[in-house]
Amino acid sequence: MSGPGAGAGTPVAIGVDYGTESGRVLLLDLSSGEELSTEAVAYPHGVIDSELPGTGEPLGPDWALQHPGDYLEVLRRGVPAALRSSGIDPARVVGVGVDVTSCTVLPTGADGRPLALMDAWAAHPHAWPKLWKHHAAQPLADRMTEVALERDDEFLSRYGGRISSEWYFPKLGQVFQEDRDVYEATDAFVEATDWVVWQLSGRLARSDCAAGYKAFWSPDSGLPPADYFAAAIPGFTEPAAKLGSAFSALGRRAGTLTPEMAGALGLSEHVAVAVGNVDSFVAVPACGVSEEGVLVSVVGTSICDMVVADREVRLPGITGVVRDGILPGSYGYEAGQPAVGDMFSWYVERLLGAGRDGRAGRYGELEQKAAALAPGSTGLVVLDWFNGNRSILSDGDLSGVIAGLTLQSTPEQVYRALLESIAFGARTILDNFSSHGLALSATVACGGIAEKSPLMMQLLADVTGYEVEVAGSPQVPARGSALFGAVAAGADAGGFSDIRLAAAALRPSPAARYRPDRAAGAVYDQVYAIYSALHDELGRKDVSLLHGLKEIRRRSSVRS
Repeated sequence: MSGPGAGAGTPVAIGVDYGTESGRVLLLDLSSGEELSTEAVAYPHGVIDSELPGTGEPLGPDWALQHPGDYLEVLRRGVPAALRSSGIDPARVVGVGVDVTSCTVLPTGADGRPLALMDAWAAHPHAWPKLWKHHAAQPLADRMTEVALERDDEFLSRYGGRISSEWYFPKLGQVFQEDRDVYEATDAFVEATDWVVWQLSGRLARSDCAAGYKAFWSPDSGLPPADYFAAAIPGFTEPAAKLGSAFSALGRRAGTLTPEMAGALGLSEHVAVAVGNVDSFVAVPACGVSEEGVLVSVVGTSICDMVVADREVRLPGITGVVRDGILPGSYGYEAGQPAVGDMFSWYVERLLGAGRDGRAGRYGELEQKAAALAPGSTGLVVLDWFNGNRSILSDGDLSGVIAGLTLQSTPEQVYRALLESIAFGARTILDNFSSHGLALSATVACGGIAEKSPLMMQLLADVTGYEVEVAGSPQVPARGSALFGAVAAGADAGGFSDIRLAAAALRPSPAARYRPDRAAGAVYDQVYAIYSALHDELGRKDVSLLHGLKEIRRRSSVRS
């Protein structure tokens, strides 16, 4: 961080990045690209996955909710703190951009008030925001896929041929089926990124990016036909009723700060508010990437992978391809892995018993010991499906597998095998792109794990055979949101007229580069062959095995 008043007088944009456990606020100097200050705010309620706060209402398996008040807490605490620590004049701030994990959605009234904060609905689980990793709607997602395949609906091919429980309509359909009262009381079922922008600007400006990737909307054809939804979700005949039909392009100005929000944040009412974005997608311009052939990988709680290209390819195993979805003038492709940081936390904290105070040291110890192990020496291979599989199988009912355990297996061997599983999953995704005509040549990685685990980055290079560059910013998504805030402000206010111009002008220098070790790669080719055989056997040929375990778990979980 620079000292107070650095770059005095130059315009500044604010980026607010909402993750799974916390939000980050970043102040970006639009002349130099310097990150003037960052503030992280942990969500007071964290991830709600066992019972509702205040009521004790229990939640079932695969539920994951959040508290809408936590989103506002990030703004009210994070923005003033970032301004104070930077020492800048708040009058220099010209724009604000926001990104949120997606698809994270919440039901609201017509005025934007969340149902979760209304006394009449606080004890209803379906009234609360459903986090991206809420997978309790997987049976409905499977049904929606079956119906689309039976009808040969064209839209399905834009999403890799399978519908995920992480997306908009499985989550809304679950509300419709399981709590009709909440559904009827809902005026708008809103992406969290759009809701935060609503609170900042006083205007609901739904992002066409979120609608395109998560709600089946197309700028060319709109939503799938109503009779598709009625066939998949009996009685659900008005798919646009809670979604709306008007969407705003990325980089557009949703409005300016309301007087109330400007006062709370210590900013001018003239500050432009950008249309909301998805946390992973903003990383592409933040890394300075706009060309084909480069995969941008955001490595954190989960991994989101993005590719931009000048043409549309309907390939299986992705989670969406949308025109102008990431950068204007390009088709944006999304894929990813839903359990990365979460998987390591599960292992270190739950299985190894490292408490909050000791977990950092435990991670460091495991990283050091695992790095000393030779490729292939663990005798283990892991299927990284601890939160289901996003790409290339798109199956939330799959679960993790550790194969090869013996009485001699050590904690560091298991830890290394978990790291290797992420690299194997990444190779599966990269091979899927390349085999369908989207040739890739390099990876740019960002996020907490990309910065903190050199071993993970080297494994990505060794297993995939691609050079891996780590972007030189500790808060890439927040930086990307700040760039969109600068575009919303416009060139006349000291921002930018176009996101590509902003990305090129303020591209951060690489923090590190990792080149493939060919000898290690040769060993990993052998392990990857075993990984691939298990991947296809348990994820495709005999999927009933892991699905059966999940179904038994569901039936055996009794809600009180």
